[in-house]
Amino acid sequence: MICVSIGRGRHALMMAEQKHLVEQGAKLVELRVDYLTSTVNLRRLLTDRPCPVVITCRRRHEGGMFAGTEDARLILLRTAIAEGADYIDLEHDVAAWIPRFGKTKRIVSFHDFNKTPEDLEEIYQRLTKLDPDVVKICTTANHPCDNLRMLRLVRESKVPTVGFCMGEIGTPSRILCGKFGSPWTYATFHEERALAPGQLSYKLMTEIYRYDQIDAETEVFGVVADPVGHSLSPQIHNAAFHKLGMNKVYVPFRVAREFLSDFLDAAPELGVHGLSVTIPHKESVVGLLHHADEAVRGIGAANTVVFQDSGRYGYNTDCAAAMGSLEEAILGHYREGNSLAGKTALVMGAGGVGRAIAFGLVQRGVEVTLCDGEAQRAAQLAARLQARTVDWAARNSVYPDILINCTPIGMHPDVDDTPYAKSSMRPAMVVFDAVYNPENTLFIKDARSRNCKVITGVDMFVRQAAVQFKHFTGQDAPADVMRDVLKRAISAARQ
Repeated sequence: MICVSIGRGRHALMMAEQKHLVEQGAKLVELRVDYLTSTVNLRRLLTDRPCPVVITCRRRHEGGMFAGTEDARLILLRTAIAEGADYIDLEHDVAAWIPRFGKTKRIVSFHDFNKTPEDLEEIYQRLTKLDPDVVKICTTANHPCDNLRMLRLVRESKVPTVGFCMGEIGTPSRILCGKFGSPWTYATFHEERALAPGQLSYKLMTEIYRYDQIDAETEVFGVVADPVGHSLSPQIHNAAFHKLGMNKVYVPFRVAREFLSDFLDAAPELGVHGLSVTIPHKESVVGLLHHADEAVRGIGAANTVVFQDSGRYGYNTDCAAAMGSLEEAILGHYREGNSLAGKTALVMGAGGVGRAIAFGLVQRGVEVTLCDGEAQRAAQLAARLQARTVDWAARNSVYPDILINCTPIGMHPDVDDTPYAKSSMRPAMVVFDAVYNPENTLFIKDARSRNCKVITGVDMFVRQAAVQFKHFTGQDAPADVMRDVLKRAISAARQ
């Protein structure tokens, strides 16, 4: 179940949003009365309410808006109980001062907006002694393994416990806490009005993650990156799982480079079966694999990890996806072997995607020239692949058959940038941009205006995601669904 938090300055708006949420399927709503700017009228809020409610009045140092005295706040909480609120949220330091009365259920809560304390179990035990119907523990994740510690507590608790971590690093715990036994999680009415750090919208929780369908048997997949909030992978993979009726969920994991090893060790206990890997981890993850396919060994980068037989198996789906896109555009079909032999290519960017594409081109007999803003990185990759390099500043003087952008230049929101001068483009070129958001980058627009054949990042992104899906599930992906969802998401992001 999802408890949707509403914080508005007027009673009428708070009541209208509650009614709207119930019409959308919400079964529990938290009314944050500390947001009301006039005298709180609890009877008005509770009379003829369309669904059960939690009454919460949070102090400012707890992230709330209540500006009155503490005595006034405690009177307000007691009044909510007397008026028959379904649930009352009582912080651990005042719960003992507010006795149980009537049918109102007590949520005894603890919040830490700075960290996830080491003594979570001791905090839980203290809260259970304050006569709770539900224990609520919300802390801030500073390490990806804070999620596991919190969810482990939820799973092992004897009293029903709502437990998750706040902040972007804590997002997985908000989505997965039901899998571990939490009676509900929290969401906000609208993504622009989050009432706690990292709170997701009700729409996102229901339409993308389908929270209420997650159970103890749900298999977990995800994307690991830093940052990760921009990733559209959760939208397309979750849509594919839903289309095929699979009990799986795909979530974002924000993991800093120095914590990657710890996260991979912890992932199986979170229920993780597979991961998409992206910036900045594609290269560093290779040394943490137990098994790697030929492409990963040749490229030195992996974008897919599957947990299987107590081991970590690494794959690179960028290479196959990019070659498929190129061969279909140039040859009209996909073909193994030296299908592009004799052609020349300039690959701009020697990161994870650049490594994968350059490797695939060399394998197919293409004469590859590499350039990167970090010259040493391009030189190292060129030595590995026996390719050429050119200084980044001189890239516009190279006129290849195939021109490929593997940098983030032109990616939303910096849509006015391009990695290659329009004046240097030739009509005979095939121009390929790995950036998929937006699909029609300035680089692609310039290429079209010069009558070049173009390949957008959407095609490659969907292809690589479809191959990942096959590694994750053993089944063919509904690629058309993935493509439609991706294009809608890109369009929505630009509005």
